[in-house]
Amino acid sequence: MEIIEKQLDDADLAKRLDALALRHARASNTGMRLLNLIGGQTETLLDRLPPPARARLGEATETALATAMEVAHRSRGLVGDSPGWMSRAATTAMGAAGGFGGLPTALAELPMTTTVLLRAIQDVAVEYGFEPQEQGVRFDCVQVFAAAGPLENDDGADLAFLSTRIAVTGATVQALIARVAPRLATVLGQKLAAQTIPVLGAAAGAATNYAYTSYYQQMAHVHFGLRRLAIDADRDHADVVMEFRRLSALRAARRD
Repeated sequence: MEIIEKQLDDADLAKRLDALALRHARASNTGMRLLNLIGGQTETLLDRLPPPARARLGEATETALATAMEVAHRSRGLVGDSPGWMSRAATTAMGAAGGFGGLPTALAELPMTTTVLLRAIQDVAVEYGFEPQEQGVRFDCVQVFAAAGPLENDDGADLAFLSTRIAVTGATVQALIARVAPRLATVLGQKLAAQTIPVLGAAAGAATNYAYTSYYQQMAHVHFGLRRLAIDADRDHADVVMEFRRLSALRAARRD
């Protein structure tokens, strides 16, 4: 998709930044709606997982993320860009199937859901004119998973992934996967725990997958929207991120 670059004036810059701040606020509200639906708190959800499952979760998540990177990338040659709703529908169906059989099927479903989530993030990157096969864009796609997650309190941690880009190589991407995996393991652990809820496992699996996909799609829009905005406005990316954080903090203060 070709994007025509043009110089933005201050009014256009402020308008687009505010729209991205609104996206961020909507993403942060996703988790509260989900918790109200399935009941409980994140701490009690994680307590539902057996200790052996919790111990294996970090390693399983890192493996799933590394595999998802390659599978999602290769899938672009077989399946073209898809609208956001299609990714949400796919992960919702996977979550229902994974939750139907409890923890064993939920664990089996985890790599597939991770792949679709990453593919959905790649599709957002394409919307903003970035090429997913480039190492820098691959890095950015994984970096979106460093956001706090839909069930975390909005304490600013979900903005930590908005950093300036560094020199990126294949090794850099692998190092990022290793760094992101522990946070993503906590996020996916909450999802797995929700899928073990008796009777409600399939429904909770569908609900969590829908919410998680929506959340990471919104965060991808924020991430790549800021990248594109810095290019269009011919501004330093770090300065654009700083202004975005200021606007996000103002929105959060108004909510409180």
